[in-house]
Amino acid sequence: MNTERESPLQFIGVYDADSTLIGEISYWVNARLGRTHCSLCELTHGMFTKKSEWKSCQSSLPIPFLVFHRNDAPPDVLQAAQGQFPIVLARYSHGLEYVMSQKDLEQFNGDTSEFNFALTEFLKN
Repeated sequence: MNTERESPLQFIGVYDADSTLIGEISYWVNARLGRTHCSLCELTHGMFTKKSEWKSCQSSLPIPFLVFHRNDAPPDVLQAAQGQFPIVLARYSHGLEYVMSQKDLEQFNGDTSEFNFALTEFLKN
């Protein structure tokens, strides 16, 4: 968490999915069959596209929220995630810090407005 009073420069989320065409199709099918699950995906996407609530969340935050998949995240993000996906990190001038784990993201049950509230509260502290 933010131990210093420095404000984060951006949020970074990493999905527990791959960005390849096969990865996207595989995730979509397996999610519908209950074989796979990504709590960050549920916060940002509906059945086929980004949720309008997610677009509103991104635009309402005072800092950017970037999202990546496991296979297209920058090396420093992958190192900070330590193989734990999905995850939300904050980038500071000194590096990356953990914000929310898979377990934390599960608590929102796909409710993007609650996720937005939590992100906003994080920035206040």
